[in-house]
Amino acid sequence: MGIEIINTLESSFNEQALTSVAEFTLNKMGIHPESDLEITIVDEAEMTALHIQWMDLPGPTDVLSFPMDELKPFSAANGPGIIGDIVLCPAYAAKNTVNHSLDEELELLTVHGVLHLLGFDHAVPEEEKEMFALQDQTLQEWRATQ
Repeated sequence: MGIEIINTLESSFNEQALTSVAEFTLNKMGIHPESDLEITIVDEAEMTALHIQWMDLPGPTDVLSFPMDELKPFSAANGPGIIGDIVLCPAYAAKNTVNHSLDEELELLTVHGVLHLLGFDHAVPEEEKEMFALQDQTLQEWRATQ
């Protein structure tokens, strides 16, 4: 997998873990191993601007996903593709770290973002149940390999 991380902040994060969990998720979902993904780490001001521009929602959020090859079905058989971009906001994500670390939250959000790029959603309860179960299972399986 070609996974690029762009950290626009002065803070450092476990970029190796984010790359690893993203690659694990893509492999688990049967995505061609030569596909590309970008993960960008931004501050709350940048995330707010993106959230307003693309979702028409106020304020920041923890993760946004921007799929690229939407018309191409992703699988190893269909060849490589540009999966898309995930944008993470650690400052906002830190608000969800009651019983775990920020690194763990960013790992979870990376899996969440990848699943969104692959067409999963949580707009209705049935979709939410399926997506969050897959997210939790994937994260648990990845952590068992670490």
